[in-house]
Amino acid sequence: MKKKIQMIQGNAITYGDHIDTDVIIAASYLIHGSDIDYLKQYAMERVDPNFHEKISEGSSIIVSGSNFGCGSSRQQAPEVLKAAGIEAVVAESFARIFFRNAINIGLPVFIAPGISAITQEGDRISIDTVAGVVFNQSKSEKIQTTTIPAFMREILENGGLIPHLKKSLLTCKEEMTR
Repeated sequence: MKKKIQMIQGNAITYGDHIDTDVIIAASYLIHGSDIDYLKQYAMERVDPNFHEKISEGSSIIVSGSNFGCGSSRQQAPEVLKAAGIEAVVAESFARIFFRNAINIGLPVFIAPGISAITQEGDRISIDTVAGVVFNQSKSEKIQTTTIPAFMREILENGGLIPHLKKSLLTCKEEMTR
């Protein structure tokens, strides 16, 4: 199910630098395995006890400083954010494994150096995913993001790596039977 991702909008939930995966979802909860519907209730609880209240106010985008998603390579970290209702994450920089895990599960992530300086908690922001621009509507300021390569955009538009591979295999199978 491919959906074109052109514009993402939401209210900013802001964090500082070095938000690690153990803060996003504590390892102590991983005894429940990969039950994301269960785990999502504990997302960000160590750094933001009001995280779920902020999301309940409408579409939400995490805006963070540098090195977002550092620490262990647990795939549950981006999964719980997406399951909790986060539309996208914009950060000064990401830990590489978190960035790729987010793309693989279909959570849009954008690197935007300087984003922390122009965004405060609750600001309304929009992300033009094609032009690579984050616009802070609350302050009428914009900042450029690094562009997502075409193959990663396609993975996001297909809903993540597994749906993308399924679609690719079906397409290949259809072409072989012609």
